[in-house]
Amino acid sequence: MEKKFGKGNKGNPPLDTFPGLLLTLTALSGEFPTDLLRRLPGAGSYKDFALKQLKRENLLRTYYRDGVRGLRLTFPAKKLLLASHPDWFCAYLSGAAETNRLKSEVTRRLRLHRMAEVQVSMLNAGVAVFSWEKPAVFRPVPPPPDTWISRPAYFSSREVKEIGPQRNMIRGSRAVGILLGDGDIFIVYNTGASEMKWEFRAELRMKTLLKTDLCHARLPSQFMNAQQNAIVFASDMGQMEALIGAHNQGDHDYFVLDGDFGHFYYLTSDYQGEVVLQLLCDPDKKAALDSILAEGLSPPQPGLVVEHDAMDGDDPVLFAYTCDMPRIKRFNNALHIHGKKGTLYCFDFQEEAMRRICGPNVEIQGLDFTKVKALLDDGTL
Repeated sequence: MEKKFGKGNKGNPPLDTFPGLLLTLTALSGEFPTDLLRRLPGAGSYKDFALKQLKRENLLRTYYRDGVRGLRLTFPAKKLLLASHPDWFCAYLSGAAETNRLKSEVTRRLRLHRMAEVQVSMLNAGVAVFSWEKPAVFRPVPPPPDTWISRPAYFSSREVKEIGPQRNMIRGSRAVGILLGDGDIFIVYNTGASEMKWEFRAELRMKTLLKTDLCHARLPSQFMNAQQNAIVFASDMGQMEALIGAHNQGDHDYFVLDGDFGHFYYLTSDYQGEVVLQLLCDPDKKAALDSILAEGLSPPQPGLVVEHDAMDGDDPVLFAYTCDMPRIKRFNNALHIHGKKGTLYCFDFQEEAMRRICGPNVEIQGLDFTKVKALLDDGTL
């Protein structure tokens, strides 16, 4: 371990070390799921050693109940973090904050875990997660007029609720946070391994709050005309079929398809989802990938009744690797209604789900995820 700390040491480990990062994420989430450790940066053997050291120094403990295992801060750890950076941790580790007075009910704990999963995805995708990395957008006092989101920033639902009395508007929302880019707004959800049950009115109130308070009052210069989008994370591709209403139409998919979002993306809570998130947060990289995919294809055909990104002869082509569910649904339905054939491009790990969702009029073309990831890593994209 790069720096020992704990009893007899007044400083906490730097954030750029695994121990410091783990303590910080545990403070922000309240309870950090143990299976998320593998997704944090660092070699497995070092992380195992560091975790044992943190436990030996009485800074972390394992909490196991109802088959759910997580890490919680000890009192000495809370005291250490509050002493070193009170402005960072006071909102999480003092008073009646949910992350300070933890409950044992499994439903409450699973929500903490889902929030932690999204924070890790954002962190690994290069999004600003920590308060000291981003403007204080949702405090009761609005930010200065010249405030600008220059780097994609994620605000957990707890941070959003610091906005003041307006927070009562979004009580009951299933959202775990808000992602802000350069003119882009994403309401973020995490359904985990279970089917999402939407609170329609609460979610629409969330959209209204963002429109009136964020876009018009707090950051109008950047977000006045911003389109609201949504992202739902899930443990794997298995929940997409139900969310998109592949084989039936009902209340369960209404919010996804007709909730008046510009785009509604489905991402997996793993390194593959993190790569797609990177592309969503960087329109230039996404455009570069689209240009590569369009090589050998014809440009979009204006006025075509089927939504598309390119043409392969007379057949429309949709680039669907971001899993924009309403767009995929419209493409599939339009091909069926008009008796046309088309091709849908997605990553290879998404293929099976796309085949279940789309009808016989859609040909699925899988993209090698490993090759696209390599293009991102070497700077080609």
